[in-house]
Amino acid sequence: MAAPQSKVIVTCAVTGSIHTPTMSPYLPITAREIEDEAVAAAEAGAAIVHLHARNPENGQPSQDPALFRAFLPRIAARSDVVINLTTGGAPNMSVEERLQPALQLKPEVASLNMGSMNFGLYPMLARHATFKHDWERPYLEGSEDRVFRNTFKEIRYILESCADNGTRFEIECYDTSHLYTAAHFIDRGILKPPFFIQSVFGLLGGIGTHADDVMHMRRTAERLFGKDYYWSVLGAGRSQMPIASMAAAMGGNVRVGLEDSLWEDRGKLSTSNADQVKRVVGILRSLNLDVASPDEARDMLQLKGRDAVAF
Repeated sequence: MAAPQSKVIVTCAVTGSIHTPTMSPYLPITAREIEDEAVAAAEAGAAIVHLHARNPENGQPSQDPALFRAFLPRIAARSDVVINLTTGGAPNMSVEERLQPALQLKPEVASLNMGSMNFGLYPMLARHATFKHDWERPYLEGSEDRVFRNTFKEIRYILESCADNGTRFEIECYDTSHLYTAAHFIDRGILKPPFFIQSVFGLLGGIGTHADDVMHMRRTAERLFGKDYYWSVLGAGRSQMPIASMAAAMGGNVRVGLEDSLWEDRGKLSTSNADQVKRVVGILRSLNLDVASPDEARDMLQLKGRDAVAF
């Protein structure tokens, strides 16, 4: 069984690197937009915000630490929310580039992908005849022949590089094989409990969104990690709320946000991250589940505290 918990951790992934500016006018691009969206998500009930940065001129994903520094201190000044920085960046970046924000800024939590995989974004091309920026079309087209590299050596490199920072990792698992990779690093003593295991459903190249897929990921995590882990889920696109509802009913934690889905309903764009947080919080409360505060999430995940970061 997973670690016992009385409250559900809600994570909000504010902007990500999957969607491009043409896809939605509500996707946060600038430092101020990312800041405001993160704070509003926290006010709506998110205990953790998962953050990427973008070039403010054209919305292209970037791992330049200077872009993160433009919004992180301002978020921290306005909210006690737990800040989780990506080490995934974007699939076309090197691991050295992807690592820099977490390495330099020493967040309480950083994400870490547990395996190389196909990462197909190219089906999104069919939805748009033209794009606002020159980088968008080749970025999406290139994903048909792109492997998102996360080798054993690269995973070890990220873990060992951040070992002295006190940063805990959100372990992102896009298939059951990634759960076994996490177990491998646990066996080597490089990953320490409690483990925050994020199961990802519905991205082309990873596991699907059928209820059996959700159950299979849950059962495998239970077998591998026992009481040493907290389970969280995200569903991509239209599967966002159904997957969250399933997992919550099974004792899991949930992630929402515009990184994972741009949609509120069929044909209707979501206008903010906070709206998605409010929606999932409503689902949780309808299931008689309580939502964790940032400090309660810190206690559950044994985080180092907001005063021990470098921003």
